[in-house]
Amino acid sequence: MALHYFCRHCGIKVGSLEEISLISEQLGFQSLTNEERSEMLAYQDNGDIHIKTICEDCQEALERNPSYHEVDKFIQ
Repeated sequence: MALHYFCRHCGIKVGSLEEISLISEQLGFQSLTNEERSEMLAYQDNGDIHIKTICEDCQEALERNPSYHEVDKFIQ
């Protein structure tokens, strides 16, 4: 199993953790609500998990432009 992190706004791959054998409790996934889990986690057929996060560039854009929080996608 591998974890692959992607930015929820621009889609860039932020990073990966390859060949790990952790359970969801160790990753903190149990603290997410069902809605958060369905929005943030995508389980792949090969056992990998794709996780939506935020990259540094998009975080900086949100900090400079707080109104961007009101829209789902601020990168065109």
